[in-house]
Amino acid sequence: MRTAAPIRLSSEERSVLATWAHGRRVPWRLVQRARIVQMAADGGLSQDIARALDISRPTVQLWRERFLALRLAGLEKDAPRPGRIPSIPEKKVRAVIEATLHTTPPHATHWSTRSMAKTQGLSQATIRRIWKQHHLKPHLVKTFKISRDKYFVEKLYDVVGLYLNPPDKSLVLCVDEKSQIQALDRTQPGLPLKKGRCGTMTHDYKRHGTTTLFAALSMLDGKVIGDCMPRHRHQEFIRFLKNIDVEISPELDLHLIVDNYGAHKHPRVTSWLRRHPRFHLHFIPTSSSWLNLVERWFRELSDKRIRRGSFGNVPELIAAIKDYLDSHNQNPRVFVWTASVEHILTKVAKCKEALDSLH
Repeated sequence: MRTAAPIRLSSEERSVLATWAHGRRVPWRLVQRARIVQMAADGGLSQDIARALDISRPTVQLWRERFLALRLAGLEKDAPRPGRIPSIPEKKVRAVIEATLHTTPPHATHWSTRSMAKTQGLSQATIRRIWKQHHLKPHLVKTFKISRDKYFVEKLYDVVGLYLNPPDKSLVLCVDEKSQIQALDRTQPGLPLKKGRCGTMTHDYKRHGTTTLFAALSMLDGKVIGDCMPRHRHQEFIRFLKNIDVEISPELDLHLIVDNYGAHKHPRVTSWLRRHPRFHLHFIPTSSSWLNLVERWFRELSDKRIRRGSFGNVPELIAAIKDYLDSHNQNPRVFVWTASVEHILTKVAKCKEALDSLH
């Protein structure tokens, strides 16, 4: 007659098993396994343990052997199971992934679950599951633009240097224009927000004119100097520079980070800057608006005050912008630049490498 291998417990193992066997918050399966091992350690036979615990003898033998092999850790978790055989062959899954990555459907720019399911002879749910498992999202696309400015590195060092290590006795200002802000009025009043329903607004609108916001974001305290003007030519830019000159103490040098818009480089602007030597313009590289932090503030303005607004005329729009500007300056938020030049150049290099590999 075959006999099971004896089980000998250390004092620590016996204490843990006792805790599991009588624990009220311990899963029942762990309670049962602890009692099997306790009774086996006391010399009980497998058939007697099975009868006492009202389980089968093979179950008792299984957990005796598991404990001898893995000790306490073997009782806490079940052994891994092979699982159900996949109903979709691996070859078919690879075909779906290959088609998603390297082909497009006829008369369309990208695959949908319906078009892919029809082509591959699978269900939409299966296509959706395969895409989710392999992190594929053909319905999404992100925009990008790599600057081709031949002085990109020099301008990058100049602007990032101002952010991370500004000159003494000077103030760094991020300056730009948010042009063509439309005074849009909805054709019908929307429904207000309530429980179970979001706010609504009509998809169509009436145009009542535009304005341009000139803004200068201070990197010291986050305050914004702003002014709305009907156009954004060099004349308006000079007028805004004069506003900055009045607003900020004459003891400070002013370093303005601007883009490459033609009005910023107009001969009259250059002449005005020569007569006001405390002003220094620093141009960001072309196609690099992300380098000018006032763009981040413009997004806040659009999201919080303009996009959902309804304005019957341009003066209403200007009043709303000035109201938001005043509210911001009462409790300004400082935008902090943290990326180093080396970090940016590394990302640009990776992007160029990825693009070059496709051509």
